[in-house]
Amino acid sequence: MTAPAMARSRHPTLAAWLAWQEQAHARPIDLGLDRVAQVADRLQLRPAGVPVITVGGTNGKGSTVAMLEAIYQAAGYRVGCYTSPHLIHYNERIRIDGLPVPDSPICEAFEAIDRARGEISLSYFEFGTLAALWLFHRERVDVMVLEVGLGGRLDAVNILDADVAVVTAVGIDHQAFLGDDRESIGFEKAGIFRSGRVAVCGDADPPGRLLAHGARIGSRLLLAGRDFAPLTGLRMDTWQYRGAGLVLEGLPAPALSGGVQYRNAASAITAVLSLRERLPVTQEAVGQGLTAARLPGRFQLLQEAPALWVDVAHNPQGAESLAMNLLGVPCRGRTLAVMGVMADKDVNGIVQPLLDVMRGWHVAAPRTERALGASQLATCLATLTQQPVQSHGSVIQACQAALAEAGPEDRVIVFGSFYTVAEVLQGDFSGPPR
Repeated sequence: MTAPAMARSRHPTLAAWLAWQEQAHARPIDLGLDRVAQVADRLQLRPAGVPVITVGGTNGKGSTVAMLEAIYQAAGYRVGCYTSPHLIHYNERIRIDGLPVPDSPICEAFEAIDRARGEISLSYFEFGTLAALWLFHRERVDVMVLEVGLGGRLDAVNILDADVAVVTAVGIDHQAFLGDDRESIGFEKAGIFRSGRVAVCGDADPPGRLLAHGARIGSRLLLAGRDFAPLTGLRMDTWQYRGAGLVLEGLPAPALSGGVQYRNAASAITAVLSLRERLPVTQEAVGQGLTAARLPGRFQLLQEAPALWVDVAHNPQGAESLAMNLLGVPCRGRTLAVMGVMADKDVNGIVQPLLDVMRGWHVAAPRTERALGASQLATCLATLTQQPVQSHGSVIQACQAALAEAGPEDRVIVFGSFYTVAEVLQGDFSGPPR
């Protein structure tokens, strides 16, 4: 009698798995916890067994997650970190000890999930979330840092009860799923809070429904400005954190660019201090983490003379932060924009904060079916600004044209979408436009 044959994998490569997942579920975005929770329980992924920090918010999530990850690594802990979306490689979404997990283990996770789910259909994001949790469980991480994909209350990462939930800034985005105003969106973000556990809010003006929900379920709310704050300007090269009954002096500036990063750093430190009895962290590790944190595509300088910056700002709040960052970096010449956005975004809201900064616009459609056409974007811009607007056949062509126009003292800023920035990070944008 021969041994039973091993079950064959549904797909041989990570690329094949991902292509199948994109088509396998009826709706690309399908918020809800029932299906993904059932599969998680079949895989015995709940409870997590280690401290969990879940980070949500409209903007600042990725930066806060990057700092949390780096701080815990500096403290010597094995960190499992799950983020989305990725810029270039899917593996960026699932990291252990700061390194993207290779293709083979992710495929193993997908196979285990596929076997466990039976007839339950899962979305692309749900497969990825379960894969991250499966890998973190197998690799015995010390702490999980999970970034919400969309909203919070019904997002797949919310199947785990967060020991500390962090909501960064709350702005207007994804209205079709979350609501048309900050109050509705804030309520969805607050869905990651848990009764009796710490809930950190880094928004300087938190929505009332977020606060009310936290109070109603009995979360231990810690609010920026009331319970913790970053104090800058005390010395040129350091800053001070106050919160959680402590004062941390002489902290180094965050390596991530932009003044808003002090607020994100303060939220991250508050989360770390809230877990210090289970995961002790020294001030030295906090400082090392702040200077070690890296996050591609967030106000990132790629070259000088002319300067080329990229930023994934894709909503009005992100554009406001980008405008502040640009004003905070001296530029003797002009600032030229390269912009590409998704069709469902608030173009007017994104452009308005940047009108006084930009002196020319180059627009294109990123390579995705969700993109707004270049001619449509150019038409919209023409109604908002007297500055010249040029339309191009691709993001790379737009970037090349902007760089060709720019003098050595000018700068070019590429923004509007993760897709737009990713094309520039991967592309050959030097030389004259094609």
